[in-house]
Amino acid sequence: MSKIKLSLLLAVMAVLCIITYANHFYNDFHFDDSHVVQNNLHIRSINIPLFFTDGSTSSTLPQNQSYRPVVTTSLAFDYWLGGGYNLFYFHLSMFILFVAQGVLMVFFFKQLFSSATSNAKFGLYAALIISTWYLLHPAVAETVNYVSARSDLLSTFFIVLGFVLYIYSPFCRKTHLYNLAIIIGALAKPLAIMFAPLLFFYVLFFEGDMSLPDIFKKQNLSKLWLAIKKTIPAFICCVTMYYLQDKLTPKTWEPGGTSPLQYLITQPFVMTHYFVMLFVPNALSADTDWALLPGMADWRFIAGCLFIITMLVIAFITSRKAKLRPVSFGILWFFITLIPTSSIIPLAEVMNDHRMYLPFVGLCISVGWTIALLIDHYKDIIKTHGYEKVLTGLLVLILSGYAYGTHKRNDVWSTEESLWYDVTIQSPNNGRGLMNYGLSKMAKGDYVTANTYFERALVLLPTYFALNVNIGILKAATGKPAEAEEYFKKAMVLGPTFPDSYVFYGRFLKEQKKYTEAAKMLNKAMSLSGSNLYTRHLLMETYQLMQHWPGLKTVAESTLQINPTNAEAARYLKAGEAQKSTTDALADEVKKSPTAQKYIDLGLEYYNKGMYLQCVEASKEAIKLQPNLPEAYNNIGAAYNLLAQYTKAIPALKMAIKLKPDFQLAKNNLAIAESKLRK
Repeated sequence: MSKIKLSLLLAVMAVLCIITYANHFYNDFHFDDSHVVQNNLHIRSINIPLFFTDGSTSSTLPQNQSYRPVVTTSLAFDYWLGGGYNLFYFHLSMFILFVAQGVLMVFFFKQLFSSATSNAKFGLYAALIISTWYLLHPAVAETVNYVSARSDLLSTFFIVLGFVLYIYSPFCRKTHLYNLAIIIGALAKPLAIMFAPLLFFYVLFFEGDMSLPDIFKKQNLSKLWLAIKKTIPAFICCVTMYYLQDKLTPKTWEPGGTSPLQYLITQPFVMTHYFVMLFVPNALSADTDWALLPGMADWRFIAGCLFIITMLVIAFITSRKAKLRPVSFGILWFFITLIPTSSIIPLAEVMNDHRMYLPFVGLCISVGWTIALLIDHYKDIIKTHGYEKVLTGLLVLILSGYAYGTHKRNDVWSTEESLWYDVTIQSPNNGRGLMNYGLSKMAKGDYVTANTYFERALVLLPTYFALNVNIGILKAATGKPAEAEEYFKKAMVLGPTFPDSYVFYGRFLKEQKKYTEAAKMLNKAMSLSGSNLYTRHLLMETYQLMQHWPGLKTVAESTLQINPTNAEAARYLKAGEAQKSTTDALADEVKKSPTAQKYIDLGLEYYNKGMYLQCVEASKEAIKLQPNLPEAYNNIGAAYNLLAQYTKAIPALKMAIKLKPDFQLAKNNLAIAESKLRK
């Protein structure tokens, strides 16, 4: 095949991928993104030396802090490129790498298949189709849509790049520079160190012309030693990176699981599930409700073990013939790359869809090449009966089906509400999923629905600290401060090492004007996680309300040391130096450079201080600058409600809802105004 034709086919593959993922570029942040991206002060400046020396920069949650400097660097770069939390740039960088990985897979697969067939053209077309299948697969979309899961994407990209460099660059092979790709991949996620055993089996099968049974034959010891010798540099590199990762990962990191044995016996069935998902990806869930198996007598453990044994037997048999070795290699790839997440290290989640991302590279090789061989075997019958068009049509239909499934999964990942609603359907026994869906409804002011889901979650997770935190927030928002305080205190008992236990209780105390107690809670949260931007802003606000100017200046200065461009910290520092209250500081800021958003912030400040007429005036000024601001109209309506001027509140709240039909908070305020007016 000519280079021009190959380039065109690769371009078609990329275009198909772009069309399939066209609806994902503005998908929201989700799940771990809150502590890895959104509240992580460190990614707001590209401090590469710090990222590579301090693993705590990876997350604001101590239990999740691991040494992944390449991930943190890439996030900081996206933040800089987008001028803030611009979702498009966070998704764009991942997508470019994703498509590039697909191109690399074509060349990698082409080499595997060239050793299995003399028909180079057939091998190349197989490589293109199988790579396209992978790129369009809905299970793969679970990683592409999940910003902080770029660790899986990065490590996989560099593993595939490592193979391409080893295969196609004599210089890299001679100097072992292909290991540089693995070093970078391991600095994104330790999973990349599985490159060494993968390379060993590649060398054994495709360079040493050996099968798995040949390993155990005495006469093949010299061949076996040669394969080992060729891969020693890779093993040294990977072992070194594992040691480095272990040493530089903060001691606060926790795998999250409880029982290594139960976790281990659950994994065979998890692997079986992953295998099924390759063919029928109809049970994807961002957060599954799978639980640990009770024991080895469970039928799922037996079924999983039978699956593993069957697959390994197939791997042994297919490794005997050069034509079938890609099938064997793909099976081994699948199991080897699952070892870090499916062995004796008990992770918090029994299974996770984004864990399929790297193993599916191997599984696609194995299954894809099996299908290709069947087509090749029956090619004469296909030609004789004119089935070529039928086969082509079937291929287009299958790939279109997977692409459609991926497009729909992109829609699921579009917002917090859509994602967690899907989790409640796919994983109804997942208490965390129920909680997070309730949280998305609470964020929209739909407290009734939020309470319903929190209560359902509480039945499943009565000792989950985060759930108690969120119930506390809900109770406070619905005017039940005494009940709220009970839940916040319970959360601190259940999650004493988690910053959020103290952050949101501190915020509650601040809102109750108990500033000294609030500062104590927020300082406790800061001691657990100093990089949480939200905690810092709350503490600075609290110190300003207390008129504790030395404390305000200290927190503002330390925030600016981490992120010199942080405008809010700079504003607080000026307020501390001038010793001005929050209201006065905001009013001065508005006078200097008036914007609609600043007037809204000032209005909220007046509202929180009970200065409702001033809130109305500030909100009206915001409307003068930007007429179609639903938040400004809602603030006016809420303020008039508290002034008992309901006839003035109702028109403002109706305008807010007209501008933003799903504005639940405005709907709540309107219901209050109308009910009060009827009395």
